[in-house]
Amino acid sequence: MRILFTGDHDEDVRRGVREAAPRASVTFGADLAEGIEEADAVVGRVPDALLARARRLRWVHSPAVGVDGVLSGALLDSDVTLTSSAGNGAVPLAEHAMLLMLMLSRDVPRWQRAQAERRWDRHTHGELAGATVGLYGLGNAGLDLAAKAKAFHMRVLGMRRRTGVPAPGVDELFGQDDFHRFLATSDFVVVTAPLTPATSGRFDRAAFAAMKRTACFVCVSRGGIADDDALLDALRRGEIAGAGLDAHGVEPLPPHSPFWTLPNVIVTPHNGATTRETARRGVRIMLDNVGRFARGEPLRNVVDKAAGY
Repeated sequence: MRILFTGDHDEDVRRGVREAAPRASVTFGADLAEGIEEADAVVGRVPDALLARARRLRWVHSPAVGVDGVLSGALLDSDVTLTSSAGNGAVPLAEHAMLLMLMLSRDVPRWQRAQAERRWDRHTHGELAGATVGLYGLGNAGLDLAAKAKAFHMRVLGMRRRTGVPAPGVDELFGQDDFHRFLATSDFVVVTAPLTPATSGRFDRAAFAAMKRTACFVCVSRGGIADDDALLDALRRGEIAGAGLDAHGVEPLPPHSPFWTLPNVIVTPHNGATTRETARRGVRIMLDNVGRFARGEPLRNVVDKAAGY
């Protein structure tokens, strides 16, 4: 059995891999062009041109949660199993979403401007208790956010593809046909869903028009789920009250982007889940799957390639 790892990995990770699959031939920092023909598994991205030569390949693992950058057309059409690191960043992403909602509710940028000017600026602001948050996506991050929002005494709505699956902490589940009613009922709409063909551009002009004028839009998962032009127009026209954006349609966010300077927008640089624990959880998920693959056991976090997550 031969497993190839792209990129660099420290000695602790290498030791963990050797312990998980002691009989496997493992190459770190692999040149896929040289080894792909004999590889049984790859941890990392496999370009389409190389995938065509991978006659023994059975498994590809994405170190990231979102697989939109890994799931190429060739991989989609192949019999190769794809797994992800889903769940590694759920806790900090949910924390970041709470942070953005708190900042928007209390107009923290106003305090920051006043602090920079050494100006005492007390104002009446909102609170999260009693507000309704709509979670677009109920994977690991969405469910963790639901629990945190309930602790803040919020009403929690959820939207997911499969409404029959239990969703702890969610007061009401909505199907895709109820998208605009879901939006119209929410004071905060938080996107925790992956970027897939079904979610790409889902938040268009009609979606933002369906939201309350007092509502805020928060995105912590992937840019591209919102149409940036539609979002900008909604913010400028006052169709929604504000936005907290950690994920952006173009990254890094260009210096000339209007999002930087809009007074009702909080921008963070896709940094919500960049914690040491996220990295550690991702390694644990990968090592668990390496061991499962070596033993011939079912893999964890198998991606539904047709759905994109």
